[in-house]
Amino acid sequence: MRLSGIVFVILLSLSAVQLTEAQAAHEWMPQSIEALRQGASSKTEFTLDHTMLVFASKLDPDNEDLRRVIAGVNGVSVHNFHFHGRWMYDAQALSSVKEEYQAAGWTQLVNNREKDAGAGVSDLWIRYENNAVSNIAILLARANEVNFIVVSGSISPIDLSHLGGHFGIPKIEGGVVVPNTGRRP
Repeated sequence: MRLSGIVFVILLSLSAVQLTEAQAAHEWMPQSIEALRQGASSKTEFTLDHTMLVFASKLDPDNEDLRRVIAGVNGVSVHNFHFHGRWMYDAQALSSVKEEYQAAGWTQLVNNREKDAGAGVSDLWIRYENNAVSNIAILLARANEVNFIVVSGSISPIDLSHLGGHFGIPKIEGGVVVPNTGRRP
C-alpha cells in the first residue's frame, strides 16, 4: 500500500471517530429516561431525521410554517411511556432528568409542577451552541403517561408551536398543551 493510501485510511478513520463522537453528543439522553422506559407497561418510541421530516411535512402541503421550521431541524426523537396505574412511574426519575440536564449545561425555560396532583410535570430545556439554540427537550408527565421529546437543530421555542400536533409532539395552544382526545387501543 502506498504512503498516500495509508494517510487516506488514517484520515478516514479519524473522521469516522469524530463523526461517531458528534452523533453520540447529538443523541445524548438523560439516564433517568431509561429508568422510566424500564418501568413502563407500553412504549412508543421513534426518531425522524431531517430527510424523514421533510418527507412527512409533504403530507401537509399547505402548512408553510411547518416547512419553514423543518428546514432548520436535524431530527425529532419521541418517547412515549404508558403506565398501567395512575402515578405508577418513578417520580424520582423525573427529578433526576432535571438534574442531568442542569449538569450537562442545558437551560431550563419551563418548570411546571401540578400543585394538586403532585406528580404532573411540564418541563422544557434548551441547549445553546455558538449562541444559538441547538436542541430543545420537552418532558410531559401526566397521571399514567410520560412523554419525552427532543428536537435538534436550529429552532426557537416559539417554533415548537408550529411542530405541535405533528411527529408526536403535543399540540400547544395559548401556552397550554392540548390533550389528545384520540382513544388508545
